[in-house]
Amino acid sequence: MGAAFAQLAPAVRDFHSLAGRIGLQGQVETEAPQTRLARLVAFCLGTPRQRSKGPIRFELDASPDSETWTRHFPQRVMRSRLYLDSGALVEQLGAARLGFDLAEQGGTLVMQLRTLHVFGMPCLRWLMPHVHAVETGQDRELHFRVRAALPWIGVVAGYRGHLNLATAQRTS
Repeated sequence: MGAAFAQLAPAVRDFHSLAGRIGLQGQVETEAPQTRLARLVAFCLGTPRQRSKGPIRFELDASPDSETWTRHFPQRVMRSRLYLDSGALVEQLGAARLGFDLAEQGGTLVMQLRTLHVFGMPCLRWLMPHVHAVETGQDRELHFRVRAALPWIGVVAGYRGHLNLATAQRTS
């Protein structure tokens, strides 16, 4: 992100400056996919498949070349690996590899989906999901909102909540 990183809300900068193995606590609300096919895609990706509201436990394993994010939702565990490739953020989520451009808008981190590969095959542009993924912060809380919907299928992943940065603890 270069100089734009300094314009992000302090909690967003603090979160993305964490290194090593860190555990965080917070609250989350998940959205349930509405169609059978959306639930199948959510199953394949490892995203939440039921509506829930409650605590979230987040595990970060950040090394110099990549990060593994493990999100312990109330009824589901979702793990993904993030790394940089040619200036874009790549998230490996199950069989899907998503490429994002990052932007700062009024202190908010906005992730814009640019590429998608499933089982190594590029997704056709007209089949690309609409992804809304943002992070902002207030005080010592990182607030996040993620929603992904596929054309003709509907929402396959949706969750929002916050992580309390004051709960950050090194893990083994």
